[in-house]
Amino acid sequence: MSRKLNGPNRFRALGQVSLGALLATAGTGHLTFQRQEFRAQVPDWLRLDPDVVVLASGVVEIGLGSALLATWKQPRRAFVGGTVAAFFVAIFPGNIAQLVNHTDAFGLDTDTKRAVRLAFQPLLVAWALAATDSFRVLRNRRSA
Repeated sequence: MSRKLNGPNRFRALGQVSLGALLATAGTGHLTFQRQEFRAQVPDWLRLDPDVVVLASGVVEIGLGSALLATWKQPRRAFVGGTVAAFFVAIFPGNIAQLVNHTDAFGLDTDTKRAVRLAFQPLLVAWALAATDSFRVLRNRRSA
């Protein structure tokens, strides 16, 4: 990391590392012990083998988590954050499908719990963008 880690920089770095670790851990779960749970989030309308979707998304999550843990120079860091945010948007239909289909997984055994989970998805998007300072980098690139 090229800048000193004090104040907001330290908070962003902590956010980036923790989100990277969370994604890498979730991705590992896709490939191993939580594979069946993740299948519950694959929408019925998606005409792909749910197991293939779970495995592929697990590999993507491990890759994104690793990129967050390894990428610290701008603008690449902001690009990784934007990509992670886009990934969270892309998987949102799976979370909606879990609610609409009343599918139990990850301890979400009521529609209320599944709906509350949906409210947290925008926070994951914001976390990815804020931790990687994507807002500032994008603003500076637009004005340049």
